[in-house]
Amino acid sequence: MLAQQHRMRTSVQFSETTRSGARSGRRNLVLYARLTAEDTPSISGFIVSKAVGNAVVRNRVKRRLRELAARTLAERPTGLNLVVRALPPSSEAGWQELSQDYRGSLRAALRKATVKAGL
Repeated sequence: MLAQQHRMRTSVQFSETTRSGARSGRRNLVLYARLTAEDTPSISGFIVSKAVGNAVVRNRVKRRLRELAARTLAERPTGLNLVVRALPPSSEAGWQELSQDYRGSLRAALRKATVKAGL
């Protein structure tokens, strides 16, 4: 479970990150990353629609994504907003495949966000 300070709560936070953040997609997910002020805590949010599967499947996918995001937030506790959108193939993906897609998307999105921010 993510600490409350690292959870994305409002639709405004989701829309700001998805609209102005850097996007990177893989087979199982799309990740949006937005760099913020270094003194603000990093937050993450998840979008897992019914197209992914029934409630049991969606919750399993969310738990896996939450664990991956928690590892990222432990490395970067400030200055980052993340939104992870699970795609329908994620319901069949194992931990290893989902983890590889997440890490690849994160690297690409952070690279794009850094260029976008001019750093």
